[in-house]
Amino acid sequence: MSKDIEMSTKYDPTAVEHGRYNEWLEKDLFKPSGDHNAKPYSVVIPPPNVTGKLHLGHAWDTTLQDMIVRQKRMQGYDTLWLPGMDHAGIATQAKVEARLAEQGVSRYDLGREKFVDKVWEWKDEYASIIKQQWAKLGLSLDYSRERFTFDEGLSQAVRKVFVALYEKGLIYRGEYIINWDPKARTALSDIEVIHQDDKGAFYHVKYPFADGSQFQGKDYIEIATTRPETMLGDVAIAVNPSDERYKEIVGKQVILPLQGRHLEIIADQYVDPEFGTGMVKITPAHDPNDFEVGNRHNLERINTMNDDATMNEKAGKYAGMDRFEAREAIVADLEEQGYLLSKEPIVHSVGHSERTGVQVEARLSTQWFVKMKPLAEAALKNQETEDRVNFVPGRFENTFTQWMENVHDWVISRQLWWGHQIPAWYHKETGEIYVGEEAPSDIENWEQDPDVLDTWFSSALWPFSTMGWPNEEAPDFKRYFPTNTLVTGYDIIFFWVSRMIFQSKEFTGRRPFQNVLIHGLIRDESGRKMSKSLGNGIDPMDVIEKYGADALRWFLATGSTPGQDVRFSYKKMDSAWNFINKIWNASRFAIMNFDEGIKPELPEKKEWQLADKWILSRLNSTIGEVTRLFDSFEFGEAGRALYNFIWNDLCDWYIEMAKEDFYGKDQSRKQNTQNILCYVLDQTLRLLHPIMPFVTEEIWLAMPHDGQSLVTAAYPTEQDAFNDQAAEKGMENLIELIKAVRNIRADANAPLSSPIDISIKTTIPETKQIFQANQDYIERFCHPEKLEIAPDLDAPTLAMTAVITGAEVYIPLAGLVDLNQEVQRLTKEEEKLTAEVARGEKKLSNQGFVAHAPEAVIAKENEKLAAYREKLTATQTRIAEVKKEL
Repeated sequence: MSKDIEMSTKYDPTAVEHGRYNEWLEKDLFKPSGDHNAKPYSVVIPPPNVTGKLHLGHAWDTTLQDMIVRQKRMQGYDTLWLPGMDHAGIATQAKVEARLAEQGVSRYDLGREKFVDKVWEWKDEYASIIKQQWAKLGLSLDYSRERFTFDEGLSQAVRKVFVALYEKGLIYRGEYIINWDPKARTALSDIEVIHQDDKGAFYHVKYPFADGSQFQGKDYIEIATTRPETMLGDVAIAVNPSDERYKEIVGKQVILPLQGRHLEIIADQYVDPEFGTGMVKITPAHDPNDFEVGNRHNLERINTMNDDATMNEKAGKYAGMDRFEAREAIVADLEEQGYLLSKEPIVHSVGHSERTGVQVEARLSTQWFVKMKPLAEAALKNQETEDRVNFVPGRFENTFTQWMENVHDWVISRQLWWGHQIPAWYHKETGEIYVGEEAPSDIENWEQDPDVLDTWFSSALWPFSTMGWPNEEAPDFKRYFPTNTLVTGYDIIFFWVSRMIFQSKEFTGRRPFQNVLIHGLIRDESGRKMSKSLGNGIDPMDVIEKYGADALRWFLATGSTPGQDVRFSYKKMDSAWNFINKIWNASRFAIMNFDEGIKPELPEKKEWQLADKWILSRLNSTIGEVTRLFDSFEFGEAGRALYNFIWNDLCDWYIEMAKEDFYGKDQSRKQNTQNILCYVLDQTLRLLHPIMPFVTEEIWLAMPHDGQSLVTAAYPTEQDAFNDQAAEKGMENLIELIKAVRNIRADANAPLSSPIDISIKTTIPETKQIFQANQDYIERFCHPEKLEIAPDLDAPTLAMTAVITGAEVYIPLAGLVDLNQEVQRLTKEEEKLTAEVARGEKKLSNQGFVAHAPEAVIAKENEKLAAYREKLTATQTRIAEVKKEL
């Protein structure tokens, strides 16, 4: 054990993790190596919004990134993991406005400049909290390169992109129907609108003919609407031109109830003849489809609402009312004046603001837009080249493709005060528009557009703006862009991933990242999404306080497969902590038993015992498997491989077998075993370090080693000299024997302390050789009073039997063995073996499996089937022998 570090008798995550992160930072271990002969590997963190503390989803996302970066760093890559945060426009402004509201203050009371100062105070407060959380999680970020989407460099990139797109004709300004958040008083893009079911009603209303004529026996037409408050902006009634029912009334006029205006009945393909009555009212200022109809027919646009969703002067007597208050008043008036035919309660899908939760209004507004079609087409075309972005899992590329193929123009202006102000100015006298990266020289004659850009406009530039672009000679941009891997949730493929891809292609000519690893959502034990309303959210810092960061990271790393959701549970956290505790106790035992001078170095191969050859071969297989699974982002499977190797092979078997040598008299063998165990433990800690950095560092520093930290230690690589299938097979036989004896002792209620005789009839010479060469292990783990190993033994009559690979084990237990019970026990074993033989035969008779499986896999299955058949035959023979004695 290192003279400087003593391992405590109990694993204490708080003590293990205390101060370690600062030590790593002080040693600058997270910065790129600077070795330009090394291959670069870069990741940019999805910048968290400065709206609040990080949640479990952030913990999952960043843990996966940290694992990737830590492994690549150890593998010798020149790694950069760039941290940063997003100003998060509407989301942050909403938080600050809510805090001010608690003090009885609005942003309008403060004015724009002072309000923005308040938002900066909020940003500083929560950025500090987020960085503390990053530290608790152990994220190996290069803080010297930390960026914020409001940094001057990033703001310059935003202005350059806006101006370039404007000059290309891909950004334009126009009056359109957009999604409007009346609480935040800003435009929203389509993907910032969340649809949910609300209770509502279909209101069936009479629209009388203006000339008093009749149609189908009535002097009115019937129109159904779910939003009576918007009917004050009606300008026409539409039917489908192919609808024979209404051809005779096209061109006629009806009276708008409550207002008295005349509305013409027009024909337009937009109307679905099969829906409802086949007649719809047209309200161009309050519905996107009606807006398009209005454009085709040159109809007036009557906006009857203010930006806070109160009714304006065009709403007549309802002016000043809230929209829902106006709805009730209008319905009451329709009923009183005889216009309301019926009210039909319904539940329908209604758009709500993702940020404020209020119902969104379709509002006629002058906004800035990005023309998406050419950008989307270029991004899709790039996916057909070698520069394509690889989606993991691949099915999510379909999500990306479908969105790009059906994309609408992107409304990018927001009526907020917190954000990148649009670089457009209007001449105070002429109304001329000037768009530029810098303000006009005669600024006193110009007024800048008060709107800001959608948050996603700046975050779409994140992979390259953080590297120094638009300076294409910036060292980081030249070396680390395009980045290698982006890790993010499937819920923001539309919001962010897609936009980064098309903006990167447009402005750098390259993909922004080689791979995008998509993970799911964190859910509670019942599978529900975590939310404040359900009260089922869990603070990752609370979990760390109880279990430690490594246990949380292990759970997050191994909890699901790529693209799938994960369910959080404290039971799983208990299992994670228990696993680390197992590692701690096993490591402590090993280190305490290392003599002075022991190093993680292997003795000459001729000195290796069977257990040594086996553990090194198993270690080698695990290194190869974990490396391969990390490369394919299959972290759950990598975790399972590590768990099985550490818990089963290393702790339960090799360390237990090593005790024979530690406590034995052969000093040379003792030293060899210590060196081999030291080597295996060293390599295992390196393999584990990317997932659980704190505890592996603590243990490793207590061991003899030649480096300053596992952070920069070399990652294990496969060694051909370690591959030893014969040793693995021999050790499997030995373990199978020990387990069989233990099971018989358990069935016969014969504890290890009770003396038993063991007779082993070997049917394969190699098995006999292995058992005889490792007799000391058999004696230690099976505690026989008498041990006999031979190929020509006669089976004792009153004995319990186990059939294992290459041998039959007999344990005479006179007075304890009931032959009927023994037949029952062996019959159960026969049933198990029969099932295994059937499974193997079915698998190998499956032509699909045989045609596509690798030869090695098929050979392994044939080998297993032969072994099961051999065991089945021997078991059936033994059943027959015992039955003869009954």
